Amino acid sequence: MSLLFLNMGEGEMAVIVLVIILFFGSKSIPTLARGLGKGLREFKDATQGIQREIENSAHSVKKELEEEKEKSE
Repeated sequence: MSLLFLNMGEGEMAVIVLVIILFFGSKSIPTLARGLGKGLREFKDATQGIQREIENSAHSVKKELEEEKEKSE
């Protein structure tokens, strides 16, 4: 499946922007964009937090395995 939106021309993009402005109104678009930006930032922070937790748990498991290996020797 290819990304069809990459093949759009300037005319189609202008029509889409016009429809968005007509649908939401020019005053609410900055508010919508700000909310979208905040949501994306929160999502990025959450994914980074999960990644840190996974890395920390992997390091602790590795450390425990090394300690057990040293005890058995």
